[in-house]
Amino acid sequence: MKVCDKYYDEIFDFEGQWEMPSKCGLKIVSYQNQTVVLVTELYHDNPGTSVTYAAGSLIKQICKAKNIDPRQLIYIECNPNTNSKLSFYGEEMFRVFFEVDANGDFINLRYQTLSEDEIKTYFPA
Repeated sequence: MKVCDKYYDEIFDFEGQWEMPSKCGLKIVSYQNQTVVLVTELYHDNPGTSVTYAAGSLIKQICKAKNIDPRQLIYIECNPNTNSKLSFYGEEMFRVFFEVDANGDFINLRYQTLSEDEIKTYFPA
């Protein structure tokens, strides 16, 4: 279940749940004075926590490592197509909305499914 590298420009190492070493695909682009971060689930190439289960912590780690201002961040999670007959392995992309608390933690995450047209807004072909 190899993920196509069109979904990411680099592999990002992060600390998952219970400090487990984890990996995701990462693509960062600019869009209307904001930073769009696309994290991609790597399935079998990720030895640790999925991007969804580590989302709040992962957003914080990416912002710190890449010097991104959370106030200017559009955060998108990608579950890429794996060419499986199982419907839950079909491609899905979600914009993740969040709040930042006084400790700098990302909380109250809300997921919105993105349409193909919305995805093309941020990542034109």
